[in-house]
This record gives sequence, structure tokens and C-alpha cells, in this order.
Amino acid sequence: MKHFTSVKDVQDIDALVAQALLYKQQPALHSNLGTAKRIGLLFMNPSMRTRISTQVAARNLGMDTIVFNLDKEGWQLELDDDIVMNGTSVEHIRDAAPVLGSYFDILCVRTFPQLLDRDADYSEVLLSKLIAYSGIPIVSLESATLHPLQSLADVITISEHWQEKRKPRVVLTWAPHIKPLPHCVANSFSEWINGWGHAEFVITHPKGYELDEKYTQDASITYDQEAALQEADFVYVKNWSSYHNYGKVLSDGDGWMLTQNRLSVTNNAKIMHCLPVRRNLELSAEVLDGANSIVTQQAANRVWAAQAVLSQILNH
Repeated sequence: MKHFTSVKDVQDIDALVAQALLYKQQPALHSNLGTAKRIGLLFMNPSMRTRISTQVAARNLGMDTIVFNLDKEGWQLELDDDIVMNGTSVEHIRDAAPVLGSYFDILCVRTFPQLLDRDADYSEVLLSKLIAYSGIPIVSLESATLHPLQSLADVITISEHWQEKRKPRVVLTWAPHIKPLPHCVANSFSEWINGWGHAEFVITHPKGYELDEKYTQDASITYDQEAALQEADFVYVKNWSSYHNYGKVLSDGDGWMLTQNRLSVTNNAKIMHCLPVRRNLELSAEVLDGANSIVTQQAANRVWAAQAVLSQILNH
């Protein structure tokens, strides 16, 4: 594995999941793999699980880690190759990226969409230019369109909880929120579950919240949440804003919050959420705190997801 920005960078999802689960049993298995190697973590928006889990994973492999809040501590980056820099931007990505490449062996970056211009957000300019100019492996810690480390942890968690021979019914359900959120978690989860190929995958949301079809094309999609939840084995709860009416909130979400009563039609489904979660808005506290909630385990698996990815890159 050279870079890790989407499921397309992974040759064998099952093998990567198995590696992560091996690290979960033996965290120090390859504790010298990253000796004398440095990993840089660049953040352009807040983070808790991604920031900490990636540092833990890197240190389990013996790597030195440096965290830099680019949005608060760095110069404003210019990404346009043809611009005259007589505005607010101070440093061009073509100058910054090679320097970062000289400091680190692996560079991880977390970006965030503006939710104003879909083409600009979906072009993933920063990631592509870091790959082009840094000369070292780039790992996405979340981007405008995808969150692959989260999705790998999601697949790991489902794998741990599913022992039957049939495919599990996995439902991604839209949830209410107080503000417009990006599509990255929903896009990425869809891409990974479809790529994994071991689940019956259903997406449910109100009309107007259709995601980009290139991520959802192999899923069944319905506007009827109750129908989607029928016999579900796993239910993943997540909000996202409109894709076609980009970045807009089209509904107050009345009736879409996941409650224990709504789960009565499922197959005693396990409940997932990427966190942070707005209690009693996206899903009820009784569901979050209930016996079928696996959100804590899901978050804990972020360490082993990151460790598996970093080890593959170090072995590349």
C-alpha cells in the first residue's frame, strides 16, 4: 500500500481486517517496524478519536509522532497553481509539501469541506497535491468526501460481531442534526461495505438526501426507514446534508431519530455511530446506552485500523 485515501488503495479488505484484529490481540507484535521513522499528523479541523487513535497506532509500531494544527498554527496554504499570490494566502502547497516530505516518512492529513461548492470539495485538491508534491505516503484522516480509517474500523467491528454463514443485513440510516454535515462518513461507509461484499446493504434517508451514486450504486436505497430496518442485523446512524442541493438541510428530520421502539422490527440489531453523537437528536439515549450499542467498541477499533494501515505502508 503506497497511500491510503479510500478503499481503492486496499488490495484485500479481508486481509487488512485480519491484520487489524491480530494487532488488537497483540498490539506490540511489530513494535520495531517503525523504529527511526517519523509520522506527521496535520489537522485542519477538530479531532479526538482520529488524532489519538492514529498516534497510539503509530507508537505501537515504534514510530515518532508529531501533531500540527495546520488551521491554527500554520500559514494559509494556496492550492491554485496559476495564481499570483498577492492575497491572503502565504505559502503555496508546492513549496510546503516537499518540505513536509523531507521531515516525515508518512504524512497524515485531515481536511474538511466548506459545503459551499461541491466541485471544489469533491476535487480533494489538498490530498491530491500532497500526494503529487510531498514524495511520501499520504494517509487520509478524513477528507471532504471520505473517511477511510473510520470505515475500516466499521468493517472490523461488524466482522467481530458476525459469525453466521449468511450475509448480515447492514442499514445506514440518515438522522437529524442541528447543522449541515458533510457526506464523508456516509460516502466512505457505503464504499467500504460495497467493496467488502459480505453484506446485504441498505441505505435509508428522506427524499433529497441521496448521496453520490458512485459510492452507493450497489446498495438498496429506500425513503422508508421502517422498511429498511426490517430484519436488520446492524444499523449505522449518521447525518449528512444534501448532495444535489449541496450542503443544505432540507428537513428537520421529524420521525427519523432512532429509538428503541423503531428497532423492534430488526433482528436484534447492533447499533453503530462514528461519534461524536448528539444524544436524543440523532438517536435516543436508551439506544446509545443499551446492550446492543457497539459505538464504544467501534471507536476503540480505530487504533487497530490505523495500525494495520500504517504497517502495510511501512512494509511497502
